[in-house]
Amino acid sequence: MTPISYYVILSVILFVLGIIGFFVKKDLITQFLSIEIMLNAANLAIIAFAKAAGSLDGQIIVFFVITVAAAEAAIGLAIILMIYRKKKTIKTEDIHLLKG
Repeated sequence: MTPISYYVILSVILFVLGIIGFFVKKDLITQFLSIEIMLNAANLAIIAFAKAAGSLDGQIIVFFVITVAAAEAAIGLAIILMIYRKKKTIKTEDIHLLKG
C-alpha cells in the first residue's frame, strides 16, 4: 500500500505548479488551467486523507468539488470567449479595463 505522504507530496507539487502557472503566465486560458490544476491538487489531498481515515466523506466532498469545477469551467470559458470577442486578445495585461 502506498503511504499517504506520497499523495500529499504530489498534491503539494501540483498545487505549487498551479500557483506558479497562474502568476507567471499572462494568458487567460493558461491561468484558467492553472486554477483547475490547483483544484485537482486539493481533490487529491482530500481523497488521500479520507482514505487514511477510512471514511467515504472525502469522496463525497470531492464529488461536489468536481461538480463545482465543471460549472466553473463552463462559465469561465464562456467569459473568456466573450472577452476575446470584445477585445480580440486574451492577454491579461491587455485586458486591464473591462468597460465597454
